[in-house]
Amino acid sequence: MEIICIGVSHRTAPLGVRERLALPEARQTEVLQRLAQAPVEALWVSTCNRVEVYLAAPSAELARERARETLHSLGGAEALEHLYEHQGEAALVHLFRVASSLDSMVLGEAQILGQVKDAFERGQGAGAVRGELTRACAAAFGCAKRVRTETAVGRAATSMASAAVQLASKVFDGLKDKTVLVVGAGEMGELAARHLKNAGAGKLIVTNRTLARAEALVAEVGGVARPYEELFTLVAAADVVVTSTASPVPIFTRDNVGALGKGRKGRPLFMVDLAVPRDIDPAVGTLDWVHAYDVDDIQKFVADNTAARAEEAHKAGGLVAQEVARFARERALRDGMPVLARLRQRAEAIARAEVERTLLGLGDGLTDKQKKSIEAMGRAIVNKLLHEPTARLRAVGPQGEGNRLAGAAAELFGLTEAEAAAMAPEEGPAPAVEARNTVVATGSRR
Repeated sequence: MEIICIGVSHRTAPLGVRERLALPEARQTEVLQRLAQAPVEALWVSTCNRVEVYLAAPSAELARERARETLHSLGGAEALEHLYEHQGEAALVHLFRVASSLDSMVLGEAQILGQVKDAFERGQGAGAVRGELTRACAAAFGCAKRVRTETAVGRAATSMASAAVQLASKVFDGLKDKTVLVVGAGEMGELAARHLKNAGAGKLIVTNRTLARAEALVAEVGGVARPYEELFTLVAAADVVVTSTASPVPIFTRDNVGALGKGRKGRPLFMVDLAVPRDIDPAVGTLDWVHAYDVDDIQKFVADNTAARAEEAHKAGGLVAQEVARFARERALRDGMPVLARLRQRAEAIARAEVERTLLGLGDGLTDKQKKSIEAMGRAIVNKLLHEPTARLRAVGPQGEGNRLAGAAAELFGLTEAEAAAMAPEEGPAPAVEARNTVVATGSRR
């Protein structure tokens, strides 16, 4: 099976393109089931910074055609202009780096691992993630755990939510006398509320379409919960608005925000949009008294934070290389074992036939001990001849090398693919991966 990754991220595509590919969870499941028609497997990873599809298929061409067709249908021709692609080992390296938060807008952001695990669980639930991608994801999660425990990449890391709060604090020179409104009580909203409280926000208000969820959040972090129906009354009184909802269209437009300007008498409003698709229409930022920021603006703000941890990121990259090499060796061994098994079976059959012919030719003059010695010699010859090919396949490093060596062995010894496949053990359902075996702060699942 060939693994490829095709997608867009904050590095390659503007927010306007990314938000067209940001699908609700129910739609993601639908797309996964369309992508993962047997024998193809599919994983759909969607965050505020990226939308990627990982496919495992018999050929890269099949996977590429299916992925591009789907992304084109969702994002139009413009989406195809911003796509990047990783194939084979490069796709594995990318998956491991994404899970380890080394390719994030905010280096070391803890939420990304939770988001990838969510994507994995959704893929398994849809029947789209099976044997090959299950193994790849399990290895990626193990790699992420090593990166977080063996490097300082995640220590004091700035999350998107904390970066937004830092930016607001910088603009207002502190938040102690400011009224702050959090719109949306999902995980990103929760993170924002916690950071705002820790930053000393004077008055914290949380509103959410489901009031009970807002009430549960303020019960934990402090503040006041208000009904969503009061949204624009709350905005009118706020100094800072941090929004992160699952709305498919902008909640805040130039018209409905602009209508609040007269009552504010020029008092500035700072708005941060952590949602993808955006909650705040870009035209809102053209109002003289509104300072509006989206996730791409936050990227610029955290650039210094990323640079400060570059050394730890380099160390983490080395761990990723080790874990990818380990996974590739195990994969190559799985691919090569059917050929080795067939080769050993044939060699043992030849050895047995020759031993029997030799014993028959020597007649009855041999003792039982001598006969056993000849039989043992036949087995020893087989073991010694096959030791080096077995060791080479077990020690193979780069992905694809195992297939090359196994194929060469099959050709040299006249083993057909059908014979090799016949020796492969039947593969049952892929083992379930415990996606929550580490405690992480997951990203927004608004």
